[in-house]
Amino acid sequence: MKDTLEKSATPTQQELEFPQISPVTDADIIAHLRHSCKIAEIATLAERDALILKICENLGIGVTDEELQTAGNTFRMEHKLLEANTTLAWLSQQRITVEDWTQGIRLTLLAKKLKEYLFGAAVDNHYLQNRNDYKRVAISQIVVTNLEEALKIIQAIREQNSSFCALALEYSKVKQAKENGGFLGIRFLTELMPEIAKAVSEAKEGEVLAPIQTKFGYHVIKVEKWLTVELNESIRERIMESLFQTWLQNKSLVSNIPQQ
Repeated sequence: MKDTLEKSATPTQQELEFPQISPVTDADIIAHLRHSCKIAEIATLAERDALILKICENLGIGVTDEELQTAGNTFRMEHKLLEANTTLAWLSQQRITVEDWTQGIRLTLLAKKLKEYLFGAAVDNHYLQNRNDYKRVAISQIVVTNLEEALKIIQAIREQNSSFCALALEYSKVKQAKENGGFLGIRFLTELMPEIAKAVSEAKEGEVLAPIQTKFGYHVIKVEKWLTVELNESIRERIMESLFQTWLQNKSLVSNIPQQ
């Protein structure tokens, strides 16, 4: 009888009423970042922005109104913010003002100009010296926990012409390797785990590699396609970002050396 009374006194999910709360403030958001131990990451990004602004100011690098307008229009097109009221609604949802949004676009443009100023002339030479780092490959994978199972999968593919996609859905123990039938998409070799990158770099299109062991298990990799290596705009920006990050880290290390 007591248990019955206790159960009946407990509200069901449908009966439970949520209390009304006020919209969170900026201070609440900062407190959340502190509690979730993410504020250091945000602080690092804020320091980077401040550094970019200061360096650009010292170098006389600026952004024109026309450049801001063009970049803003591009942003709106990419995010399908085609009408003024749609844009304002999106800004409200993001809890930012038009000025905040404009400053974000300005910072992006300044960062791009600064990277071009510092490293634009060095991109071609860096690319030629590190060309293999920018090789891209489309791959699929199946990840299992033991070698015996991995060998069984490879045998099914090579000798029985079994579908890689079907086997990925059936056997793969890693969600990412199971989704899309094991297809991981297009990756730079440098984005792959070192042991996988080494094996893939020596493989031909359509080849299914011997099991590769990593901390996640045994990987059965299929090289779907190699993409043409060329210095396009995307890779150019990737190189400048890499050089910029290295430059920032070196500057940080120098600034932390005690003065004699």
